Amino acid sequence: MKRLFALLALVGAVSLGAPVWAQDKLAEPAAAPAVVAAPAAAEAAPAAVAEAAPAEAAPAAALVPNKGDNAWIMVCAAFVILMSIPGLALFYGGLVRSKNMLSVLMQVFVVFCMISVLWVVYGYSLAFTEGNAFFGTLDKLFLNGVTVESVGATFSKGVVISELIFVIFQGAFAAITCGLIVGAFAERAKFSAILVFMVIWFTLAYIPMAHMVWYWAGPDAYTDAAAAEAAGATAGFLFQHGALDFAGGTVVHINAAIAGLVGAYMIGKRIGYGREAMAPHSLTFTMIGASLLWFGWFGFNAGSALEASGGSALAMVNTWVATACAALSWMFAEWIFKGKPSMLGAASGAVAGLVAITPAAGFVGVMGAIVLGLLAGIICLWGVNGLKKMLGADDSLDVFGVHGIGGILGALLVAVFADPALGGTGVYDYVANAVAPYDMTAQFIAQAKGVITCIVWSGVVSLVAYKLVDIVIGLRVPEEEEREGLDLTSHGESAYHH
Repeated sequence: MKRLFALLALVGAVSLGAPVWAQDKLAEPAAAPAVVAAPAAAEAAPAAVAEAAPAEAAPAAALVPNKGDNAWIMVCAAFVILMSIPGLALFYGGLVRSKNMLSVLMQVFVVFCMISVLWVVYGYSLAFTEGNAFFGTLDKLFLNGVTVESVGATFSKGVVISELIFVIFQGAFAAITCGLIVGAFAERAKFSAILVFMVIWFTLAYIPMAHMVWYWAGPDAYTDAAAAEAAGATAGFLFQHGALDFAGGTVVHINAAIAGLVGAYMIGKRIGYGREAMAPHSLTFTMIGASLLWFGWFGFNAGSALEASGGSALAMVNTWVATACAALSWMFAEWIFKGKPSMLGAASGAVAGLVAITPAAGFVGVMGAIVLGLLAGIICLWGVNGLKKMLGADDSLDVFGVHGIGGILGALLVAVFADPALGGTGVYDYVANAVAPYDMTAQFIAQAKGVITCIVWSGVVSLVAYKLVDIVIGLRVPEEEEREGLDLTSHGESAYHH
């Protein structure tokens, strides 16, 4: 616990200097849909949804979604759902002991269901409506006003998709992010405590991070310098600071990893940790889960372009090759240092590569993706071995070592490999309608601000949320229940009958 408070205090001290940009309401456009400006690339992270212009204001200017774009993002949303159920559930389930297999499946499945409902009730509205730099409004509570006719902005001027598709695509992101957290304290947390914690954390950590990084007025709002300045003032805090996050390096991976690490400290180590064997009970399930994650991740990353475009294809290729490189680099490094290549190492390396390429998928060239993947495999291997021992936390399924370290690596190196001189896409200037001159140092500072903000925000929210839940419900199951296994003691069922 001392390490935890020291870590949060240190990072908090570093980040206090980040200013909050003033928020000015953007005047409603007369005929053109809203737009976004220079900080984001032409195909960046998900954009804010812009309502279709009223028919009486500009009947001829109403934008109609392309059916191909709509179809692609619908498929991608289904891919992302597959990542949670069954992909993440099987990946995590195989890594725990057999007496806890069903409990992990149950936790991921039910968290997915609960967050899906909360997203529709208030999550989408708070994340993707214009409010302040950290939260939107409740104007779209229960998807009020979201109809089959309403549309959302993409990253191309004059191109939109159906808003309902954007709702489910982003909702699937929120659900898997919360599911990732459970791996850090698997095999010892109360089911009721997990659910209550997730409600608090989703509301106060996930939603504001999504708004800070991904909310903007959309590309059509950037018609000239004055309009760009006005539109930029309505964007999320980190978007205003120019942070790039194509598909969730900060919003998803670092965010969840910090929550998991804090939980591992707060809940404490498993009984017998370090003394008893706690080997994965089924690497077969883990390999299947990792493969489903990889498959679904194509929707996660390539879908974040919000169009069926060349940028989407670039994200898909980068997701493919970076993951393969990370699996190989982890496996070979393990082979060198431990004497044998393992299935667990290859699967873990693949996930590390997926995590690292996520914030960079649409911004870097293929060579950048290869380098990112190779680095992710080696650095995340250190994260789950050397760093884990230094931190002294029982992060059961290495959520921080893979998602935290991989997410930080990818988020920072976006600044390097997005450089057009290194094959990246650069940063798009929607006023000039061209790629802007690239400043690697400035972009690295923007990325660092995003990483530090995410660590502090998620860390503080998580600490308070866990403490509240512990006081009211209690975080951990009794010792005898933990020894018997959560399948029977928490759910009255068993994953296996033999």
